Amino acid sequence: MNAISQQYSKQINAWVLPVFEQNWRLFAPDPESVNRQISARTMRTAPNGTVQVSGWFDLSGVDNSAIEHNPFPSHTTQNMLRRAWSSYLETLGGDDQPRSERGVVIQQYLRNIAADRVADHRGGEPFDSIQLRVVTVPVGPPGAAGNGRPVTMPPVDTRYLPWWKVAPHGTR
Repeated sequence: MNAISQQYSKQINAWVLPVFEQNWRLFAPDPESVNRQISARTMRTAPNGTVQVSGWFDLSGVDNSAIEHNPFPSHTTQNMLRRAWSSYLETLGGDDQPRSERGVVIQQYLRNIAADRVADHRGGEPFDSIQLRVVTVPVGPPGAAGNGRPVTMPPVDTRYLPWWKVAPHGTR
């Protein structure tokens, strides 16, 4: 790391890390110990004042299906949503309140990924707020099911994020 990078690392990281993070996991992967299903639903207030809430849309399922039968899936397809959620957990914790500029950026980044994907899927259906639901299912140790010993797994965790206002979507 050079002197300029050291002096301005805070400012550089605030812009670079949410989108262009680099690490060596390609060579030394850190396998996930949980499976996460991230879903989104939208809300719209109609002109007559009625509130319309959509059903849940499985964002993780779309990513998984894009990877499943693709011999060369893109790094973005495999990691964008997953890394956005990991960064969200690291910077915002359990109360969904950003405590730094990076936390605000990560929250906006996750919100924008979800809103853009839902808008693309729904093809023009307008909405002005979005909510995420994250279901976390622990992954058992290798061979746990077949070794005859009972394995105590942590419970499945379901987390609902607050409703976030978004720029108008679906008005193309």
